[in-house]
Amino acid sequence: MSPRNIGGPSALQTTAVTAAAGAAVGLGALAWGVFVERNRFTVRHEVLPVLEPGSRTLTILHLSDLHLAPWQSEKQEWVRGLAVLEPDLIVNTGDNIGHEDAHTALEYALEPFRGVPGVFVNGSNDYYGPSPKNPLAYFGGPSKAHRTPVDLDIDRMQSFFTDQLGWLDLNNRARALELRGSRLELFGVNDAHRGWDRLDRIPGALDDLRENVGWQDDRGGPDPISIGVTHAPYQRVLNSFVNNGADVIFGGHTHGGQVQVPGYGALVTNCDLPRSKVSGLTTWSHARKTAHLEISAGLGTSIYAPVRFSCRPEAVIVTLTA
Repeated sequence: MSPRNIGGPSALQTTAVTAAAGAAVGLGALAWGVFVERNRFTVRHEVLPVLEPGSRTLTILHLSDLHLAPWQSEKQEWVRGLAVLEPDLIVNTGDNIGHEDAHTALEYALEPFRGVPGVFVNGSNDYYGPSPKNPLAYFGGPSKAHRTPVDLDIDRMQSFFTDQLGWLDLNNRARALELRGSRLELFGVNDAHRGWDRLDRIPGALDDLRENVGWQDDRGGPDPISIGVTHAPYQRVLNSFVNNGADVIFGGHTHGGQVQVPGYGALVTNCDLPRSKVSGLTTWSHARKTAHLEISAGLGTSIYAPVRFSCRPEAVIVTLTA
């Protein structure tokens, strides 16, 4: 017998076994991400002590990146169930639609929030349907627009938000709300990922708001809390929001990286936001000013990339306290 066959498996056999084991682990992780984790919806809870002493708490429900398709009944029912949390305000940071026939599903999912104050900005997937893309392209930088997108019924969605739910449109606009004794200045931009943000309009919009809302005549009232809202949290947007006095900034778009490596985190953010801020509650500083930064990992994925790993789909409850 040849000495090479004595005493155990050869190096080639060991390599083959290792490769097979690695492939099995990889396939298992992919199956988990496709069939399990992307449907393990969760609610993340955060507390921000930004209100004046003696103020009543404000509960904000942050919804983002539903990418809803008509057959996703489990997601629809889960979103409807969030109404039991009784939010005082809903902040929707866009990319609600994941299929051209999903408007009825979206209206069904959000119907329980009729009459709850809310604000929204749009993502590009509220205007255009998804298209197949090479997932490796994300490692080359933020994704690019597809040349022949499917137009979505943006007018139907926005009419549902404003006319039926009573939400305020913050796309390159500023609006005011008074809730539970607190005053909120809210401003936002359209999707910066597509270059639709008009940051030049924000100072004027805030000036008009402050001139017309009447709060300046109530000297004894509370100082307003300023909230900035964006779909895509590009640094130019965050810097502008901080410059314009935002105390809190809400954003989406990143999907939390969608796939995270345990011990390392997200591989990409799909914008120029640092990986360390891809989701969760952090801060953003610019020109010696700082705002709280809340980025949602979102509730959905593109129907052409239906996978999440170590990055559960989420809604976020942010409680503002004194």
